[in-house]
Amino acid sequence: MKKWESILISSNTTIIETMQIIDESSLQFAAVVDERSCLLGTVTDGDIRRGILSGITLDSKIELVMNTSPLVENVGKNIGAYHMLMKEKKLKQLPIVTADNQIHEILFLEHLSYVSQKKNTVVLMVGGLGTRLYPLTEHSPKPMLKVGEKPILQTIIESFKNFGFTNFIFSVNYKKEIIKDYFQDGSEFGVQIEYIEENKRMGTAGALSLIKEKLTDTFFVMNGDLLTKINYGQLLDFHEKNNSKATMCVREYEYQIPYGVIEIDNHRLLNIEEKPVHKEFVNAGIYTLDPNVLQYIPEDQFFDMPDLFKKIVEMNNQDVAVFPVREYWLDIGRIDDYEKAKGDYLGVFL
Repeated sequence: MKKWESILISSNTTIIETMQIIDESSLQFAAVVDERSCLLGTVTDGDIRRGILSGITLDSKIELVMNTSPLVENVGKNIGAYHMLMKEKKLKQLPIVTADNQIHEILFLEHLSYVSQKKNTVVLMVGGLGTRLYPLTEHSPKPMLKVGEKPILQTIIESFKNFGFTNFIFSVNYKKEIIKDYFQDGSEFGVQIEYIEENKRMGTAGALSLIKEKLTDTFFVMNGDLLTKINYGQLLDFHEKNNSKATMCVREYEYQIPYGVIEIDNHRLLNIEEKPVHKEFVNAGIYTLDPNVLQYIPEDQFFDMPDLFKKIVEMNNQDVAVFPVREYWLDIGRIDDYEKAKGDYLGVFL
């Protein structure tokens, strides 16, 4: 079987089944076909995430989120013509179909054995005190706590590097010497690292005002205490395709009210719902930003990332996007989170 044949699915395939197929194939794409292999639509990771944001459940059929009018080409042309079209239209994949719309092949623009290096900068916030992890952080900054055989921060760097991102800026403060002595300029880890130093609490956005060399490309900002298997290439694509000035990664958070919730109309009882479960999207601590948003950050002041997003929304809310994280994600903020991370590590990151 050719690799692209493994991503052909029916319209009855569920969203969660499609997610598994997309992830396992590493092609980040699926084609929806009928029993004769005629193309009905296509599905990308972005289509699925937009469906999740709109409230569509994971057990719904994929036809609810698929693109029913994808760009296709007819069979019989020179391979160079296909590739030229893909570059011109900025397509990562192109279904090739017969006259009766049967899929003959699916072409992918970058079937390379290596990951091309990208110039986008990754800013990691690694200066926090980690007070909730005390006494573990008495002699070590939180990002240097080990999960598996390496510091959390090293795992973060390697995750970005796997997608071609090798330019890093560390915002350091608490026990900064430990971080700088371990990573130095990053060359030992195949990346380039620069440092900015917070002499006082600046917040996740305020620290960006300390960057001396002006950033010219979309860049990432991430808290240095997160473990995740997010695809940073998909995040960057999502940000750029939505023409976003700022994109916030969000995580679905579920909580249960431990009481019966009462619905009333003035003095009349209408309904009692016992211990209802609510779902909300919460900030996941990972962001992609257009360099132009740096002008909104005040100099030498505490300014958190939510403050920056609120400011951009107030100016023009169409410039701000959210990217739902459906992959493994864990914020290591407390002792029990750290213990969970150590237990998860072998099954998730190796």
